[in-house]
Order: sequence, then C-alpha cells, then structure tokens
Amino acid sequence: MLTIAISKGRILKDALPLLAEAGIEPSEDLGKTRKLIVSSKKGDVNLVIIRATDVPTFVEYGAADVGISGKDVLVEHNSDSLYEMLDLQLAKCRLMTAVIKGCELPAGKIRVATKYVSLARQYFAKKGRQVEIIKLYGSMELAPIVGLADCIVDLVDTGSTLEANNMEPQDLIMQISSRLVVNKASMKMKHEEIKELVKQLQVAVDKRC
Repeated sequence: MLTIAISKGRILKDALPLLAEAGIEPSEDLGKTRKLIVSSKKGDVNLVIIRATDVPTFVEYGAADVGISGKDVLVEHNSDSLYEMLDLQLAKCRLMTAVIKGCELPAGKIRVATKYVSLARQYFAKKGRQVEIIKLYGSMELAPIVGLADCIVDLVDTGSTLEANNMEPQDLIMQISSRLVVNKASMKMKHEEIKELVKQLQVAVDKRC
C-alpha cells in the first residue's frame, strides 16, 4: 500500500488525470466526498487530501510515502529529508514580486508582504536590499493598496488578479510547477512500488510534453 499526499485545489485537479494515466483512480468522486483519505479503485494506493503547505510535512515524517506539491512550497519548507523525484509539469506559474502600477520601490529598507517568508528574504538578500517581511496568508494585493507594504511576493498565473487591483508583476523569482517527492525511508522500504510509480508518471508526463 502506497500513501500519496496531494494538496487541495488546482494541483489536485491537474494531478488526477495524470494519476489515472498511471493506473491510480480514486474510488470516490473527490469533488463530492468530504473524506480526507480515499482509497484507489485497485485498493493499492491511498490518497490523502490536505493543504498545500502540509504536503512536505506529511511526507517528511512518513505519514505519506509520496507527495505532490508545488516547487514553491517545497523550497519554502526547505527539508533535506525528501527526495524530489519528478517534475510533473502541472500547475505551472511564476513566483514574482509585484507593485502598484507605475510605482518604483523606495530606496533603503522596504516592506514586503508575502506568505513565502524564506524565499522572499533570500531573494532580496541576494539583491542587497534590506527588507521587513510581513507574513500574510491571502489577499496579498491589498497590502500595497492600503500602505501595509511596498511590494508583494506571490504566485502569478495569468496576472488577472494583479491587473484587477491596479498592480503589475515586476521581478521573476522562480518558475513553479508541481513536483513528486518521496519519503527517504519509504524509498528504501517500498522501493519497487515507488520506482514503478515514478516510471508510470514519467511516461504520462512525457506524453503531454
């Protein structure tokens, strides 16, 4: 039995067809059930549906053998207890800075609103900028509008949310996509099962590229 942790939302929606190509289909409609653990139709895999930020933790501590998570979450989690096995090429977007249209960052220390505290601090440190990080969990675009921050660091897909709030993306920090990660102990104890899963998913990914 393999346990796969997947984050809710877009990653789950995009991952299900890919998993189906690898022979893994949930036994219930995940859009209707409120269960957090759902078995596969074959009964050899359990899917654990959790918040995106919790996926690396579940895999790191062995509550799940395998996880599907965005690269942004993995880098922010910053654990050396996971194997990153495969870029699934799903839920692609960009981690960027953004400001109010037409505005430039002030000289000196700036205030940055983000939920990516470590990534933002590392990025601005490389640029030699002093920053005060303001951690928010949502509605980042509000921060510059109400004067809480000079800029934000957030995921950008189409940019429509920024546009609707009179903001524009500025600097690219990193390209983001969903990755398959594996618990180190599981890789030893369930090597053949995980190896086969990675192989099947790689074939599925290659077909789409």
